[in-house]
Amino acid sequence: MEFASLTIEIALFLFTVAIVAGFLDTLAGGGGLLTLPALMMSGMPPLSALATNKLQSCMGTATASVMMLRGRRVRWHQVKYLMLCAFIGSAIGTLIIQFIDAQMLTMVIPIVITIIGLYFLFTPTIDEDNKPAKVSSVNYKRFVVPIIGCYDGIFGPGTGSFFTLAGRALRGQKFLEATAIAKTLNFSTNIASLIVFIFAGQVIWMVGLTMMVGQFIGAWLGSHCLFKIPVNYLRYLVVFMCFAMLAKYISQ
Repeated sequence: MEFASLTIEIALFLFTVAIVAGFLDTLAGGGGLLTLPALMMSGMPPLSALATNKLQSCMGTATASVMMLRGRRVRWHQVKYLMLCAFIGSAIGTLIIQFIDAQMLTMVIPIVITIIGLYFLFTPTIDEDNKPAKVSSVNYKRFVVPIIGCYDGIFGPGTGSFFTLAGRALRGQKFLEATAIAKTLNFSTNIASLIVFIFAGQVIWMVGLTMMVGQFIGAWLGSHCLFKIPVNYLRYLVVFMCFAMLAKYISQ
């Protein structure tokens, strides 16, 4: 699909946004709340913006996932079935969005973002021990992960934060463990959604490929910083990103 309004200035703007989003998304999630509005501001139709956002975000989540797996922060056997469930949920969500108005979600997303921000703001200081799981691994895999995946297929921004929150609150994972696993699940949901959008002919390739380069740079930088930044700083970065997302929604 072509995009007649693409200029050098718009391309540079989107490239820069992708770098920042890739960096922040790797650390705290929420990068889609930067890239998706930027794509829509450039004049794209909503579905094309959603589709192109998936293309460029795949590079960021793929880079982060490879870094997590290669660095043994995440084990393949630990996430392979979770990734499959996330993939299925996202594919279903992307099929749904072809037939509904994406604007409907603007009423729901601010509420969810607020809950995530408040959770990380008021939970006790994050320690090194895993907490007791509140949801079994089977139910987490069968229900929680596909539901978040479905959300990513329908809309997307904040999915990384949602996976981190779910891992921390429902499975009792340590913060950094939940964050690392979230990268692999977010990659799986992005790929599933992208495949559906490609078949639907909604992707604007030139814009997406340009932003993919920016995403790679940002995610590479973020992956190298993730385990060097004190964990409480990451916690407050998640809170900041959540309320920044909320402010973006309110200002629209």
